Amino acid sequence: MNVTRVLAILVLFLGVVAVVLGGVFIAQGIAKDNLLVKAMQEEKITLGIETDMLTEGDVIDSAEEAEIAGDTIREHRHGIAPTYGDLLGEGRYDPTNPEQLTYAQALNLENYLYLAVLGFGVTQVVIGSGAFMVVTGLALVGAGVAIHRLNR
Repeated sequence: MNVTRVLAILVLFLGVVAVVLGGVFIAQGIAKDNLLVKAMQEEKITLGIETDMLTEGDVIDSAEEAEIAGDTIREHRHGIAPTYGDLLGEGRYDPTNPEQLTYAQALNLENYLYLAVLGFGVTQVVIGSGAFMVVTGLALVGAGVAIHRLNR
């Protein structure tokens, strides 16, 4: 078996592996994106969505909408106190204090929304990486076929 034939087989193998892995990345990215959308739709958060969209039953279910809502909650939370330390002063958290409770709930929802923004971003990166792997794999398969034909 000559070196060129071995090289052609190796490049073809690597190309097929890259295409398969790329497909897995794309499938996982899409699945996780759908999971995020479904989870957010179940929560039915509507803060920051325009009135005409609300009448259609739209809820926050994208990175852009989640970021807008998170920013809105942050503004409202800062209206209560600029920081958590400022809210507490020298004391401890008191869940019976409505102001502190509201602040804590706002902080929790804000974090939820920003985690959704991060999650959507990660799924987009995974899908993009998978697409790049597929394109690279196809190029490697093409190169392997070309090397094999030149070897004849």
